[in-house]
Amino acid sequence: MSEAPAAPEPTSTARVSITYCTQCRWLMRAAWVAQELLQTFRTRLAEVALVPGTGGVFRVELDPGDGRPAVLLWDRAAEGGFPEIPPLKTAIRDAVAPDLSLGHTDRVQPRG
Repeated sequence: MSEAPAAPEPTSTARVSITYCTQCRWLMRAAWVAQELLQTFRTRLAEVALVPGTGGVFRVELDPGDGRPAVLLWDRAAEGGFPEIPPLKTAIRDAVAPDLSLGHTDRVQPRG
C-alpha cells in the first residue's frame, strides 16, 4: 500500500527582504536568517531576498503580497544588534500564515 500524498501547502506572494552590510561582512548572518525563514515557512513565503547594502545596515522587511503595505520588522539602526529569530518568525506568521503553528517557538516565554 502506498501512502496518500500530503495535501499541498498554501502558496503565497509574500516577500521578505533582508538588507545587510557588505562592508561589515554580514552576508552569512543574513543568509542564516533567510534559511530559518525559508525552512519554517516553506511555500508560505514566495521569496526571501538578500539585498546588499553598506553603512552598517541590517534590516528585515515583509511585503505581505496581498495589497497591504510593506512592514519593517527589524532595523539595526533603530533596534541595535540583530533580530531574535522567534519574534521575527511570529511577526511573519501573524501577517501571512496565522493558521501556522510555530511549534516550540509559540511556547517560548519572553525574557525578563
